[in-house]
Amino acid sequence: MQAGGRILFITMEARASQNAGRVMDGPTNPMVTPLLTDLYQFTMAYAYWKAGKHNERAVFDLYFRKNPFGGEFTVFAGLEECIKLIANFKLTEEEVSFIHKSLPGSCEEGFLNYLREIDCSDVEVYAISEGTVVFPKVPLLRLEGPVAVVQLLETPVLNLVNFASLVTTNAARHRLVAGQSKMLFEFGLRRAQGPDGAIGASKYCYIGGFDATSNVAAGRLFGIPLRGTHSHAFVSSFMSPDEILERSLCSSDGSSTCEDFVTLVHSWFSKIQWLKSLGGIFGETNQSELAAFISYALAFPNNFLALVDTYDVIRSGVPNFCAVALALSDLGYRAVGIRLDSGDLAYLSSEARKIFQTIEKELGVPGFGKMIITASNDLNEETLDAIRKQGHEVDCFGIGTYLVTCYAQAALGCVFKLVEINNQPRIKLSEDVSKVSIPCKKRCYRLYGKEGYSLVDIMTGENEPCPKVGERILCRHPFSESKRAYVVPKRVEELLKCYWPGKSGKVREELPALKDIRDHCIKQLEQMRPDHIRRLNPTPYKVQSNDSNGVGGASLT
Repeated sequence: MQAGGRILFITMEARASQNAGRVMDGPTNPMVTPLLTDLYQFTMAYAYWKAGKHNERAVFDLYFRKNPFGGEFTVFAGLEECIKLIANFKLTEEEVSFIHKSLPGSCEEGFLNYLREIDCSDVEVYAISEGTVVFPKVPLLRLEGPVAVVQLLETPVLNLVNFASLVTTNAARHRLVAGQSKMLFEFGLRRAQGPDGAIGASKYCYIGGFDATSNVAAGRLFGIPLRGTHSHAFVSSFMSPDEILERSLCSSDGSSTCEDFVTLVHSWFSKIQWLKSLGGIFGETNQSELAAFISYALAFPNNFLALVDTYDVIRSGVPNFCAVALALSDLGYRAVGIRLDSGDLAYLSSEARKIFQTIEKELGVPGFGKMIITASNDLNEETLDAIRKQGHEVDCFGIGTYLVTCYAQAALGCVFKLVEINNQPRIKLSEDVSKVSIPCKKRCYRLYGKEGYSLVDIMTGENEPCPKVGERILCRHPFSESKRAYVVPKRVEELLKCYWPGKSGKVREELPALKDIRDHCIKQLEQMRPDHIRRLNPTPYKVQSNDSNGVGGASLT
């Protein structure tokens, strides 16, 4: 199998560890290869090899130190791409040659032969399920294997997790502000940081709770629903209804044909223009806009949604839309609704809703008052919150720049730290307590209370007994003896699962479908106490150790 000309490789040992015995597809982006790394990973690999340490068994944790966007939660994403990288990690001869040229001239041929042979057949990967709500210091991934090989995985794995988790968290925060009843569309392709940023953002915004994307390539790659209609350019490209040459439209059931749909639209406009209940607010509307709406309706009678703010929303856009929608209704079609892309979105949506409801009541058109109103225009968390507080009638929000670029925070800041080698715990010390790593191979658990909310995450040494349901457990903060509490969990969930067993013979967790990851993310947020995930002044979630000091008494925050 190939991705962008690159041969996808898997060893017999790794293939055996995949229960189905199939070759796993490579990363979505063909640029994700063993060379997508920092040079010092290869210089360290050579130094490990030169010292005879390259096969020593090492354990690395990937985690982050602080939640993004001033919040108190993060959503983990990027796992699938990491596993695809690891399943296909193999240097080509051309890549080995390039590494040889890039390293100092003292590099020995034996090391190049070593590079030709390495893969991830002896690497084990344990991870939290993608789409899970996670917190600082808790390992998102634990990689075990020959130290040189796992070291080579550091940079690409960090690259695949950092942005994915950041944008998924950003999407989840937008979803929480908008509420579950609203539809959210990701419209960020044109503003994203390059093609890869755009494709990744579409995928991970979907995981974070968005319903659809405008990105056609992402729709094809990941099966994400697509949404989109037309732009202001389409509206302003028309001059008048006289330009419309093909005017006929068959009824929705095919039983009849309207020979002059334009005339039918004009007749409906005359009817609504003088409705007393609307107070005569509809005067002469922009005829070029009306022509654009009619043309779009003729092209998509089952999916007519109009952008109504090119000229004047209330005095032109909405009445023009209503006339076309009523004409479609005559032929058995139902228009979708309108999109607002500028102005006071709360006020305009409310006024448009009143007009729709009046037409339904006065003209007896069932469902007209429930036309979908979509809003866009550089929306972010703050504007969504402000619109919600003002009161509005928007059903769908299209969000782009602030969402996909993670404008409020540039990076998540995940790190990859050695915590054990040859069964000996290792620690990184620092005067900055937040940068002290937590040594040893760990097991991580989430404890839930009687109301179903998660209470605390705890980390223990690998060989310590796991917490039990109904058992009183002392959780403590290693740097503050006064910060300790007893917890009696009603449910205990082990967080780290084996997603790549290497030669261990353990059963590998299957990678779920994208829709299942999205559903898992939504369920995870529902299991969090509301004060932990609220936008303003959220309560910090507790991450602690148990009382046996099995994780070396290092920092848990």
